[in-house]
Amino acid sequence: MTDISPGRALRDMVEETTIVISGAPFALAGRLIERYQFDAAYLSGAVISAGILALPDVGMFTETELVQQATYLTRSVNLPVIVDADTGFGDVLNVQRTVVDLEGAGVGAIQLEDQQLPKRCGHLSGKTLVEPDQMCAKMKAAVAARRDPDLVLIARTDARGVDGLDAALHRAQLYVDAGADWIFAEALASREEFERFADTIEAPLVANMTEFGKSPLLSVAEFAQMGYAAVLYPATVFRVAMKAIEAALATIADEGSQRSLLDLMQTREELYELLDYHDFEQRDREYFGGE
Repeated sequence: MTDISPGRALRDMVEETTIVISGAPFALAGRLIERYQFDAAYLSGAVISAGILALPDVGMFTETELVQQATYLTRSVNLPVIVDADTGFGDVLNVQRTVVDLEGAGVGAIQLEDQQLPKRCGHLSGKTLVEPDQMCAKMKAAVAARRDPDLVLIARTDARGVDGLDAALHRAQLYVDAGADWIFAEALASREEFERFADTIEAPLVANMTEFGKSPLLSVAEFAQMGYAAVLYPATVFRVAMKAIEAALATIADEGSQRSLLDLMQTREELYELLDYHDFEQRDREYFGGE
């Protein structure tokens, strides 16, 4: 990024193109996301719950834990970071603290959703929603709390899976009117439903391309044709990584050696290069007066 804020960078990009966002399960993965020229990195609440805490996506991590993970990521990449802040950790005052803390961590966008606690994965049944006026109050509180007016506030609605598409469209418009900058409609069930959102809501839209859920897996080109602002892959690399870990452990357990896995590994030199290890060595020598 340049000297402009990460929120401004996101806003400028979606004016020009449909951006592509990858979930970053940890900070080092963010470096690879940046290397492969994705437009932004995404910190998923579901991935924090699963990958860091080994818990399901039911709102178990704290605001402090989320801010810490966001800080690790923003310090490691020059991409804008979008953070899934679930329900905002409480009512309007909690939402305001969440916005202040995440903005202080350097994020470019904060996503808030309209589920009640205990929340559920957006592609599972059993979700319950707050009343629309409660979510609108949270969005107004978030707008009031941000210091940088370019910080992007994303309102996610889970209404499609609870009350149907028309209810989701109605809520999305209310959230835009309350100050949401972008809209994230969760668990849309067909291409036609994605198109209906694009035709109805006059705000930048995020398409969630999570795997094994309710939504068809459409391409970036298809979403660009519809006019979507962003296509999100929140847990793709996390799922691939976990499957690779599973396969590696099975191989070692079966063969008693990791030798057959070497060609699948990131080498020591590749890891050091990604970590910028040699820069740390150089600085160490400079501080001690060495060459």
